[in-house]
Amino acid sequence: MTIARRLALLTLLLAAAVACGPLVLDARAEEPDGGAAWHLEQPLPPELPNGTKSTTPIGLGKIGDIEFWAPNRGLLITAGNPPTIPAGIWAYNGVGWHELATVCGATDGRIAWAGPDEFWTVSDGRPGQQSVEAKPPLEDNTLCHFANGEVAGSYASLAFLPNSYQAMHGAACFDAEDCWFGGDPLPEGQAGAFHLHWDGHSVSAEPNPQGHAVEDMRRFGNELYESVRLRTGDVLSEGESEPSVLHLPEPTGVQPRFVSLNLGAPFYSAGEFPQALDFLHLSSGAAALWGAANPAEPKPTGSEPAEVTVLRIAGGSASQILGPTTDPEGSNPFTKQPGLEVPRSPNETISSIAAEPPGEEEGEGTAAGESAWLALDSGENLAKEPVAPALVARLSSAGAVSERQQLPSSQEVSEGAGPKGAADKIACPAPHDCWLATREGWLFHLSTAAGRSAEQANPDTDPAFSKAQPITFRPLDSGIPPVVPDAPPVDDSGLPGEAPAGSNPLTEAAAPGGLRVAVPLLSHIRTKLVHGTTLELRFHLAVRARVRLLAKRRSRTVASTPMRTLASGNRSLTLRLDRRRWPTKLDLQSHALGPLPTVSTQGAATTTVSTGFGSLTHIPLLTGPGPLG
Repeated sequence: MTIARRLALLTLLLAAAVACGPLVLDARAEEPDGGAAWHLEQPLPPELPNGTKSTTPIGLGKIGDIEFWAPNRGLLITAGNPPTIPAGIWAYNGVGWHELATVCGATDGRIAWAGPDEFWTVSDGRPGQQSVEAKPPLEDNTLCHFANGEVAGSYASLAFLPNSYQAMHGAACFDAEDCWFGGDPLPEGQAGAFHLHWDGHSVSAEPNPQGHAVEDMRRFGNELYESVRLRTGDVLSEGESEPSVLHLPEPTGVQPRFVSLNLGAPFYSAGEFPQALDFLHLSSGAAALWGAANPAEPKPTGSEPAEVTVLRIAGGSASQILGPTTDPEGSNPFTKQPGLEVPRSPNETISSIAAEPPGEEEGEGTAAGESAWLALDSGENLAKEPVAPALVARLSSAGAVSERQQLPSSQEVSEGAGPKGAADKIACPAPHDCWLATREGWLFHLSTAAGRSAEQANPDTDPAFSKAQPITFRPLDSGIPPVVPDAPPVDDSGLPGEAPAGSNPLTEAAAPGGLRVAVPLLSHIRTKLVHGTTLELRFHLAVRARVRLLAKRRSRTVASTPMRTLASGNRSLTLRLDRRRWPTKLDLQSHALGPLPTVSTQGAATTTVSTGFGSLTHIPLLTGPGPLG
């Protein structure tokens, strides 16, 4: 690297430090393929409630997932690092990471993109989700739906019931109206693996009768693949001719709902049980779906030990590029001594895999140029936690390890950077552009000077991801019934602010005039077309509420208004429609921000409406010009 290039790079990194806060800088003495290098790129903690802001980066806490829609639009979900960093969501805009939400964090959460401004998270539950006096499980067993810069919906269940939500470890979406979430086997006495499905209107439980725990989900091409963990003793409601490590959820109406894939891989060594190999960590690449699995712990009794195995799936078939029968005996680059127990073992395991798109110099868009970065760990390294270094390696589509890095780099160590924890989650949104999260919540970035400059020159300014203040509101959980108090509630109707969580009963105790019920949130709905293609919707709100109008053509949303907060009274929304995609139905989505007024049932209708977010009022479609052509 020339002196001029080094100076230009240092200037660029200093500019990033000014924009995003202090970073541990890397002079980039080590340059792998494409001139890219890993460097520490940690955001500053958010501003404290008293207005003070730290100038020293700290770990963000356990990061469950890191996902990108584009190189300058990324998300991560964290368990937080109290008291400075709450559990929540952080966003990347091409310049730096910032706190997006202080709600919907998770112990080991997941993120599923449903569209450029819409995503789902597997999040921790909130206290109060128990049906008996006991401590309920809250880890990774609820969902948050983010849309248009807000938490549009929250989904949970009461604990300790046969239909209670189980912990979820995989999440993926085909689009905004078809998302899947999978996790643990169903509770004792039931057969199958827990699944939730979002169909654009509601979340419903659809368990997979093959009762293997779901550990990962990825969309690749026109299919959604789920990776399962095979365990002796899994309770199955349907027989399997051969255990399958990958399943496909099928479209609504297609039976069976889940298909077990038998792609001829992975290959097992002689005497190795399928249960000796753990689940596949998945990553979608430009030309293939990658999967990496480790030896299971503990090894099944009577089985020969497994070794690290990497698959590459394309064109409906799988090739094993690393593992038994593919690498010469004893030459697996990660499983150095098969069968050793984990404590202080030199054997390396793969914590996460990220397919890296090929760059121009590698044959962009070709399978031959595609590679994957691996987040690695080992028993020896894990014993050093919380001050273990992060280990990463680059694996080619031919199964060759072309790069190995220990992070922080030697250059960063010489500048005073210490170990930041073992490598945990990794993602690669573009060629020579990857992000690594450590177990302690620190971020490393693989980038080139040109790529970093391009991202900073084109920061993401979408208002859904560039809010001045983080999202702090999570609506009431759909699936958790409102709590009706034994005594009349305190009269706080004159106080400002949102209704307390769980304090929105739809009915009140009987009075001399009879039972009182809540009035509908929405009433007096009227629609008309203005100038042929602009829909005007008029309605009355009983209380202050969040509302959004959706226009749909069959199951697809073809137009929508932003989510708006409107005061009670007569209100209106306007929506421009497209003649070429004329909607077949209209839905008004609503969420009340206060208790609904009540009326006596004597001489009054008793119809009520739900006030949980996601309530849809179906509006008769106006006869319009219809689609052209």
